[in-house]
Amino acid sequence: MKKQLFVLLLFPLVFACGFDKPDSEVQFPKLISQGMVLQRDAPIKIWGRGIPDEKIRASLAGAIGSAKVLPDSTWTVLLPPLVAGGPYELQVNLQLVKDVYIGDVWLAGGQSNMEWPLKQGVIGAEEEIANADFPMIRFFKVEKDYSAEEKKDVSGGEWKVANADNLPNFSAVAWFFAKQNHLEKKVPVGIIESNWGGTPAEGWTEAKILSALEDRSYTKESKELIENSQKWTEILAENEKRRVLRDSMVRQPDAAIAGEVSSTNYNDGNWRSINLPSANPLEHIAWVRKKFNLTATGEAFLTFPSIEQMAYIYVNGVQIHYKNWGESVPELKIPAEILKKGQNVLTIRAINTWNNKPVIGAKDRMFLTQNGKVVKLEGAWTYSNSIVEPLLPVVEYHNWKPGFMFNAMIAPLTKFAIKGVIWYQGESNASKYAEYRELFGTMITNWRTRWEIGNFPFLFVQLANYMERKELQPESNWAHLREAQRATLELPFTGMVTTIDIGEEKDIHPRNKKDVGERLWLQARKVAFGEKVLASGPVFQDAKIEGKDLVLTFSEVGKGLKLSAGEEVKGFILEGTKGEFHLLKGIILGKDQLKLSIPEGVEAAGIRYAWADNPEVNLVNELNLPAVPFRAEL
Repeated sequence: MKKQLFVLLLFPLVFACGFDKPDSEVQFPKLISQGMVLQRDAPIKIWGRGIPDEKIRASLAGAIGSAKVLPDSTWTVLLPPLVAGGPYELQVNLQLVKDVYIGDVWLAGGQSNMEWPLKQGVIGAEEEIANADFPMIRFFKVEKDYSAEEKKDVSGGEWKVANADNLPNFSAVAWFFAKQNHLEKKVPVGIIESNWGGTPAEGWTEAKILSALEDRSYTKESKELIENSQKWTEILAENEKRRVLRDSMVRQPDAAIAGEVSSTNYNDGNWRSINLPSANPLEHIAWVRKKFNLTATGEAFLTFPSIEQMAYIYVNGVQIHYKNWGESVPELKIPAEILKKGQNVLTIRAINTWNNKPVIGAKDRMFLTQNGKVVKLEGAWTYSNSIVEPLLPVVEYHNWKPGFMFNAMIAPLTKFAIKGVIWYQGESNASKYAEYRELFGTMITNWRTRWEIGNFPFLFVQLANYMERKELQPESNWAHLREAQRATLELPFTGMVTTIDIGEEKDIHPRNKKDVGERLWLQARKVAFGEKVLASGPVFQDAKIEGKDLVLTFSEVGKGLKLSAGEEVKGFILEGTKGEFHLLKGIILGKDQLKLSIPEGVEAAGIRYAWADNPEVNLVNELNLPAVPFRAEL
């Protein structure tokens, strides 16, 4: 202890006396910046760029380290593990990084359900934002990017504290997870968000690793991308130019054109007719107009929640709302001075940069109310895809290609020590479910190898229920994908969250993110922190045929199995030896067993649970965690 104290006292004196003073300037990557959280109880890497052969000295919370700048201008200083605390200042040569905390750091990866921010209709978001005062929770949102070659730094991002101004833009799942980590462990928490809606797992995996896998849909393409990386760098540069042009066209409508086209005097006689919401021939920058009559004056309210993706909404030439990506259109108040008795016109300028096909309107959700009277807006509209504005330039989504997002959004992070990963993805791989177990496991192993910190915890969310409910759906892609996700648990230090009970039939983005984040935290307590807690719903263990009944045994039941609703177990189907399927009825036998009745004359070959896109299920444990979907031979 005395020796450590001597070193701590000596270090600032060395600088003050000018002895071997390391005064050359250094550059940090974007992660090493004000407000950051560093992983506690683990070696800390601080890295950057500097002048070759110059000395680097670093100090943080009493820990010191040194290095020399290499000929390629890079340097790395390794600091010893530190306990949770802060705020501190990191000093590297004469440069300071302020407001630094030591705590738990997690990477929040995946596609849109992980990316989905609190502000986009998440249940309970208003309360979370109103009570947002957590100075020791910080988020770093990695800017979306992709590259044919590995990058040394991310293209953008900064650490932001969890307050009312910043919280609306945080990943909702990651927020609910981080909040529990902070409250229960009493430590600072840092979340690195590196996610992108609609993306497949191969885009997040190193192409070199994927190219070594045999006969996969991405193997040949991975090899081609590696062999022609320079060509692809040029292709991406040209594509980026088109993206910048497209975005400028999308987000900045010409005021003169908009004012003219949305006015009541505009002649849309050469536009085509469209029946909304049933028809959808829209593309590029689509303009639609609907004339409607009012029998009185006064303010009105517009109900028109469904537009994909972005839209400018005008009434009689006046813009009344801008709808951004991922948002629903709220009920819009139209001031009385904009409206007039007689004919009015509603105009919408819609763009969908996702697939270039805007979708406008939803049945029974397109109307205007004034003084209690409803004016329906469904039916005939006029539209133009190209008369008003030029066609949008074609922008390819090359980020989906094997390794491209890994190169730009994962590789630059791998020197930054983390506690583990929380992951929500799989929707975009459902059509190729047969490859997913190997692909997902390969990605996890690839990340662990590149981070060089061992088998860090990797916690992931199994696909939620979604789409039309069907009683029997043995060939459900989503059920197969869930099975592949469950098989990934064979890897050490992995944990899976089941969400088969909190999805939504008509929305791939369930708004209940709180349960997802808190269930991930339960897995973290078990997998990452070694606590002996119940972290999963009931897990199938065994099945035995006893006469005309099938008796199933489960683990992870806690105090016992129970039903979330009803009196009979739902969600089980029996596969017969002839390949047919039958719905089963059953009851709970005891703490960990169910009894299901085999239909008369059926010879059982297999049993499945929650095997559909959107199954009806009700089996839970004492924590109301849903039973994990499965299938098994008998």
